[in-house]
Amino acid sequence: MGDPTLDRMTTSRRTVLAAASAALGAVATPALARTAAQRGTGGPGSAIVMMNATDLSTAIHRRDLSSREVMAAHLAQIDRFNPRFNAIVSRVDGDALLRQAAAMDEDAAAGRFHGPLHGFPHAVKDTAPVKGIASTQGSPILRNNIPTADSLVVSRMRNAGAIFVGKSNVPEFALGSHSYNPVFGTTHNAYAHGRSAGGSTGGGAVALALRMVPVADGSDFGGSLRNPPGWNNVFGLRPSFGRVPSVPNTDMFWQNFATSGPLGRTVADLAMLLSVQAGEDARSPFSLGDDPAMFAGSLEKDLKGVRIGWLGDLGGALPMEPGVMETCAKALKAFEAAGMHVAEATLAEPASEMWRTAVALRQWSVGADLQGFYNDPAKRALMKPEAIWEVEGGMKLTGPQLAAASEGRTRIYKAFSAAFEQFDFLVLPSAQVFPFDVSEHWPTEIAGKAMDSYHRWMEVTLPATMAGLPALAVPAGFGGARKLPIGLQIIGKRHADLAVLQVGHAYEKASPWIAASLPGVLNGVG
Repeated sequence: MGDPTLDRMTTSRRTVLAAASAALGAVATPALARTAAQRGTGGPGSAIVMMNATDLSTAIHRRDLSSREVMAAHLAQIDRFNPRFNAIVSRVDGDALLRQAAAMDEDAAAGRFHGPLHGFPHAVKDTAPVKGIASTQGSPILRNNIPTADSLVVSRMRNAGAIFVGKSNVPEFALGSHSYNPVFGTTHNAYAHGRSAGGSTGGGAVALALRMVPVADGSDFGGSLRNPPGWNNVFGLRPSFGRVPSVPNTDMFWQNFATSGPLGRTVADLAMLLSVQAGEDARSPFSLGDDPAMFAGSLEKDLKGVRIGWLGDLGGALPMEPGVMETCAKALKAFEAAGMHVAEATLAEPASEMWRTAVALRQWSVGADLQGFYNDPAKRALMKPEAIWEVEGGMKLTGPQLAAASEGRTRIYKAFSAAFEQFDFLVLPSAQVFPFDVSEHWPTEIAGKAMDSYHRWMEVTLPATMAGLPALAVPAGFGGARKLPIGLQIIGKRHADLAVLQVGHAYEKASPWIAASLPGVLNGVG
């Protein structure tokens, strides 16, 4: 049985999703499955998996495609690429999935569309509970954990028509931006097998880039919805805190750092998924009450004169692998092509202070989450060193230290607010290095500077987290000696998620190379 409270809470959302479904069905579209045949891998169903999610949803709602066709095509794509790239884990039986898709087709024939994701194959990030599917968080401690109910964000995607094909791979306990763990192994980069996929939403980003799924979900504390998209040439949004409520959650008031969010191969695809994930929930005191349907509308907007502030390496405070800054700086021209103005920007709060604040609050938060495992010697023996470091660091924190860190977080927010007096949006790289070799646990140095923790090389993502601001990851290009992918973060003002998506959409339109730059393996290369 599912959670009866969740069932009651989703009644009003079904009305919203039904309206969205009706709107999709009213959109005129060509026979998309046939026109897409010019693209893809050439195998059966390749045209289907190459479709953008918004086009795919429209085709399903117009019954140009059946959910069973869509499922079969994506299962074939998973069978083709997943054994090598290891993006999707805890797979569900294919025949069972095809039966679920056939049931979706029966509903469609009767005019009962579940929502924008009707019939979509979907792999939920392996940190979110899904009823009946192993939810391991990449930890051997949870290897046999089978939830009896969905989390809120999962239930929203299910009610919108998603069919869950399994989970997407993560680092152990989602710690670190490199998706490997002792339960399922390592996920490889979609553009460079043998290189890291990023994390902790690495499996989702790779599955998306390799067309195993139409959209992907993830979560973000230290860049998990930003680095993997940047490293796999897709888009990811860390929403404003409260945009996508976290339910269940043992601490609704203090633990407000991590948030769920969407990934897509286009900004419009991502926004469609956000329209499903977002929305108020009474059990989440900071959840935002804006109508999530706004994300399903047009993202077109005249952005001429919009001011973009380039934060770069925070005035030289953050070491960057050679090529990162140059690749990102070149990508800034897309904003200018869309009529926006780009200029150098700064934050008043020193980078060293922002790092000190973030480390303290992260250790307190992560340590509290993992304390129960740590307290059991048998389970502690199964935890990776980075997890133990977080717990033990959190145990050492005093009340005054936490108060000082909270004050530091306030200063970070004020620093962003001051910068927004001069700029409408702020931009940073999505990571400080290009994808590294999968055999490395994490980069131990950047440009000759030693990294003193497993996440120091992702320092560039933490300021936006601490400020609770929306941050959209967009592809920036391919650089460095090996021409590897990297991304940008577009950071918006408080609760300005829609505005961030509109800017990202304009950037995407001015960057046609993004859609043209497919992973080589899709064309039989590499």
